[in-house]
Amino acid sequence: MRPLRYSINVTLDGCVDHREGIADDDLHRHAVENIKWADALLFGRVIYEMMESAWRAPAQTGVMPEWMEDWGLPFARAIDVAKKYVVSSTLERVDWHAELVRGDLETFVRRLKEEPGRGVLVCGVRFPLALAEMGLIDEYEFVVHPRVAGHGPTLLAGLSKRLDLRLVERVEFGSGAVAMRYDVRR
Repeated sequence: MRPLRYSINVTLDGCVDHREGIADDDLHRHAVENIKWADALLFGRVIYEMMESAWRAPAQTGVMPEWMEDWGLPFARAIDVAKKYVVSSTLERVDWHAELVRGDLETFVRRLKEEPGRGVLVCGVRFPLALAEMGLIDEYEFVVHPRVAGHGPTLLAGLSKRLDLRLVERVEFGSGAVAMRYDVRR
């Protein structure tokens, strides 16, 4: 059974707004390792559309946008070719190496986890909350940035039950960010 890992950037005050993190080569290299570890990425509609608009290579030219730093290219390449599952009731179709998922989410995710492989990676804010409520997430990785944002959205806001976790890995980055990976204590 392959684990489902939730990875999210978070500030010291719990903000998970992607614009509040410290983007640098260390953190993107770590994100590339996560993507390469996973056999598939599991996205809700919002994160899929956000990632596609930011990281998908333009079809006509194959050239990445001018705003992208060189250290972002390995991340863009890794996410571009990764297998993606997109859970949405509003999208009519997806591409970008993606498959649209509809219907019973819990059944689909349990089946996905039962397939052979290394793991499945999920990110985002609202969609992972639904997975956490169902008890489907096996590993939580919080990349904590040395910043206080002073606004939300906040990490797993609205979770109806406590999560007990066990630290299994800790990685420090030059920016002062720290990635901490936890297993769920069942």
